[in-house]
Amino acid sequence: MQARAVRRARNWVGRAGYWQRWLALGMTIGLVAGLCAIAFSEALTLATHVLTGILGGYQAPASTGDGGGQGTGHFPHAWAIPVIICLGGLVSGALIAWLAPEATGRGIDGTIEAAHNDPRKIRGRSMVAEFAASAITIGAGGSGGRGGAAAQLSAGFGSLVARTLDLTAEDGRIALCVGIGSGFGAIFGAPLAGAALAAEIIYKDDFEARALFPGLIASVTSYTIFGVVEGFTPLLGYAGAGYRFGRPMELAWFAVVGVVAGLLGLIYSTTFHGVVKAMERIPASRAVKPAMGGLLVGLLALVIPQVMGTGNGWIQDALDRAQLLRIPLWLILVMPLAKIAATALSVGTGGSGGLAGPGLVTGAFAGAAVWRVLESFATGVPHNPAPFVIVGMMSCFGSIGRAPIAMMFIVAEMTGGALILAPAMVAVGIAYFIVSYTGQTIYRSQVCAPKQGHMLDN
Repeated sequence: MQARAVRRARNWVGRAGYWQRWLALGMTIGLVAGLCAIAFSEALTLATHVLTGILGGYQAPASTGDGGGQGTGHFPHAWAIPVIICLGGLVSGALIAWLAPEATGRGIDGTIEAAHNDPRKIRGRSMVAEFAASAITIGAGGSGGRGGAAAQLSAGFGSLVARTLDLTAEDGRIALCVGIGSGFGAIFGAPLAGAALAAEIIYKDDFEARALFPGLIASVTSYTIFGVVEGFTPLLGYAGAGYRFGRPMELAWFAVVGVVAGLLGLIYSTTFHGVVKAMERIPASRAVKPAMGGLLVGLLALVIPQVMGTGNGWIQDALDRAQLLRIPLWLILVMPLAKIAATALSVGTGGSGGLAGPGLVTGAFAGAAVWRVLESFATGVPHNPAPFVIVGMMSCFGSIGRAPIAMMFIVAEMTGGALILAPAMVAVGIAYFIVSYTGQTIYRSQVCAPKQGHMLDN
């Protein structure tokens, strides 16, 4: 009976036109993406509570969408933090090496490579390994983003769909793109960004136009499923909702944010891939390397606790003037580089975690640093740092992830700051120019789009 159902589905997909086919497949992928995002969000919450909270005695600030809260603010057992993060790296590295050695340190990059070369090749065990390893790495205090795991899980389902329904290579590529976008759209509460990311993510400087419609269907579906369980409150509240652009001088300061964010994007990519190459030369097992990185992250966290975990709670603090002014200026200036280093040591050594989340944290503190330096003497600088923080988030990872439109949408949806998009284009455009001029990207599997158009069949 199961085989008969599969044959019927294959026959229907083969006969259906583009719109009918991708309405059905988009909703299916979106449904699974929403469920995967819920499962990973709950797993990460549990892992963080047990590993960092109970064992380490430390609780980081939480974002509005995660319930809020200022955290403990100190380490009751400082010695335990490096040990826990080290052990988290060891366990996650062992899981990856045992279940899916081909996925070590690849993350979304490996999914993009599969989209270009063989959309059917992502194994189910690879999805399980990434799920568990990411929850453990980040939950133990390693630096990583939760979007990567959610996107990989839903992209893995897209690969399963491609295998099961015998999709063409082109449709299989779209299925993976849609899986990535809907996973991000769900866990970040950003369905419009998920649709844009589905079209942007696999190319350096172009779009997969055929992925836009299914990406929108899948992202709206996944966002709805996720929101029913986890809530529809934006991840960072409505910090950007009160912004109104009214002084042209602000564009100059946004341009400064764009320059700083673009340069930090280049540092992010160079540092991350430099650590990956260095790890390839070290004669140690795949399980031990993430543990080595975790130990270094733990030692760094004793000085700069903000590098631990996703960092979303620290972005929340940076968005508020009173909270940001309580953070020492030296820490705000150092934080972007520290987060880059911690992410490279957590994920680049072979651990598991997303790269987009840390990129947003890096950009947020880049914007915060520019605001702190300028606000005491420069004219046209907003009283509230939120616009600078939001634009920094958009610019940093939007440029080095080669997904500027998706990152503008995702940050706007995370902060309720849609009105900031127009002036933000200045910063994002400058940052993207800086990065694209060098040819760098955080995802090395991204390629230039083929020089041919795609017509939608009826």
